[in-house]
Amino acid sequence: MMRIALTFALFLLAAVAPAGAAILTYDDARHLLNRTGFGATDAEIRRFTGMSREEAARTLLAETRTTAITPAPAWTSRPGPLRYPRGGENASEMDKKQFQQEQIRDGLELRGWWIEEMLATPSPLTEKMTLFWHNHFVSAQQKVRLAVLMYRQNVTLRESALGNFGTLLHAIARDPAMVIYLDSAQNRKGTPNENFAREVMELFTLGEGHYGEQDIKEAARAFTGWSLNRETGRFMFRPFLHDYGAKTVLGRTGNLDGDDVLDILLAKPETAEFVTAKLWREFVSPDPDAAEVKRIAARFRDSRYEIKAVLQALFASDAFYAPENRGTLVKSPVDVVVGTMRQFGMSPGETVPFAVAAAGMGQNLFGPPNVKGWPGGETWINSSTLLARKAFLDRLFRAEDAGPRMEAPVASEMTAASTTMMTDALTPATAADSGAQLARKIKFMRAMDRGMRSVHFDSGQWFGTLKAPPDGRAAAASRVLLAYAPTQQIDAGADPVGIVRQIVLDDAYQLK
Repeated sequence: MMRIALTFALFLLAAVAPAGAAILTYDDARHLLNRTGFGATDAEIRRFTGMSREEAARTLLAETRTTAITPAPAWTSRPGPLRYPRGGENASEMDKKQFQQEQIRDGLELRGWWIEEMLATPSPLTEKMTLFWHNHFVSAQQKVRLAVLMYRQNVTLRESALGNFGTLLHAIARDPAMVIYLDSAQNRKGTPNENFAREVMELFTLGEGHYGEQDIKEAARAFTGWSLNRETGRFMFRPFLHDYGAKTVLGRTGNLDGDDVLDILLAKPETAEFVTAKLWREFVSPDPDAAEVKRIAARFRDSRYEIKAVLQALFASDAFYAPENRGTLVKSPVDVVVGTMRQFGMSPGETVPFAVAAAGMGQNLFGPPNVKGWPGGETWINSSTLLARKAFLDRLFRAEDAGPRMEAPVASEMTAASTTMMTDALTPATAADSGAQLARKIKFMRAMDRGMRSVHFDSGQWFGTLKAPPDGRAAAASRVLLAYAPTQQIDAGADPVGIVRQIVLDDAYQLK
């Protein structure tokens, strides 16, 4: 009788306990870490198992960073003025092409650097959020051109990735890469350019339907004079280009400047709801719950836009852990590339090939397709990109006996081949170029194959960390790697690498 009463009491306690007090199982912890990072390891999952939802969220948020741990490429701190084609505006076609190739080469090194940081960081959530804001406040090297400005923007995004959204919004409005990308430097009194004003409302804050065309026109006037110093690549306000007349934006009238407009946008509840809904789609499910978004957005506004406040609420919510929301998000190419290497303890000798691999799957870092960014979700998967994903994974796990890591000359060959391939992608081709481009593509594919050989998967060591008996390897590996049961039956009698290859090539591996 006493046992029945105790059981009933515990049942009632569980029923009335706050959602955040629920204790994480192993599967819960894997779900949390794979949504908020890149490919959680068994050790990382076990560390969070047994924590409450609130405690786990607080732990993740307490360990975030504002700076990268990987040294940046040397050219990012090069002294002196920005580099442009020799001859400037009057440069020859040869000088322009050399400059373009130099910037593409620097951009490739930058992409490799960010992949390396994602692999090395002690806080995957920091890089996850830096990538999220990169896809929210979109700029692309194809238009910005100067790789150093893309690097500086990446630093700005990381500094406030889990800080204050208002601070980040004000900083990104002055960011030189953004100034170039959305044509703020061409915004001047008398001939306002509306690009930034439109996107800051539609894509950065309010979302469609919460402003009018006249609001955009008036806001554009407020941002006139926001420009950059071409010598230093730093933000510059040019007062003689600013419109000092009265303006009316979303019902507020006055001699408004750009900062005033940003504060008006932040004061609107639609801004908190728009950003919260986007974070929901990033971390919880493709279809936000309108009532929950409103509740969490109110908490976001009450905190004066502290990003950690909204993430704490999302990561401890019932919806985040709901069974129907698990295995419903498609891994991005970066999730596939970085997550796989992190989970299997792979340390590449050169990271550029892996940045190029992610680009081949549809996610070219520092190069979103347009101002709306990568749409994500199911658009990540089509017949071409799914083939690229599975070819990457298949090749990665054929490298166990491929020999030593890639030597420096091969890394240089990889970078050179990637540079020419990306140059081809960014410049129109002619019939005369086709033969040369085919030759470069062949060279590129050979270099990529050799790049895959820079990683080594030690199956014995990896399965050793799982402490699973031989007949339990498939089940143990599936539990670490998959959000739900594999779609195809795994041959548990296969060798260790064979078991892993079956799992990573299963359709379930593409989801988180």
